[in-house]
Amino acid sequence: MTKRLLILIAGLGLLLPVLATTPAWAVNPDEMLTNPVLEQRARDISQELRCLVCQNQSIDDSDAELARDLRILVRERLIAGDENEEVIDYIVARYGDYVLLNPPLKPETYILWASPAVLTILALLAVFAFYRRKHREARGTTASLSRDEQDRLDEILGTQKEDGKS
Repeated sequence: MTKRLLILIAGLGLLLPVLATTPAWAVNPDEMLTNPVLEQRARDISQELRCLVCQNQSIDDSDAELARDLRILVRERLIAGDENEEVIDYIVARYGDYVLLNPPLKPETYILWASPAVLTILALLAVFAFYRRKHREARGTTASLSRDEQDRLDEILGTQKEDGKS
């Protein structure tokens, strides 16, 4: 069972980079700007912003309504003449650093940066505890017998051996 699980995890690990490089289809044609330079800037900015509904997708990749609204907002700010950083600052001012896929390292975002490592360590500890308990239980089934139990076992086995010989 564990071999199959490891193979499945390895397979998913190989598949994720392929899926991550596929083009985004979430941007609707009616959202796109006619100016290709502005559209490219909008796509670049959208790749940096997290979908607050999907959480692990950029707004460029997400089909959520909130992501669509944010994509439109990005384009409106670009049309108004904002620079890329000004657009990002505008959205961060309204939604916080969490909206950034790569948030800055500061006291308010320590939890965002530390949570993957903490969760990995907790998962490893849980796996270690599981196998350690399983090993203890397996050892516990072969517990040594008391002297009386050993004498009784020898008596039973001796009787069975004699019965088998006769």
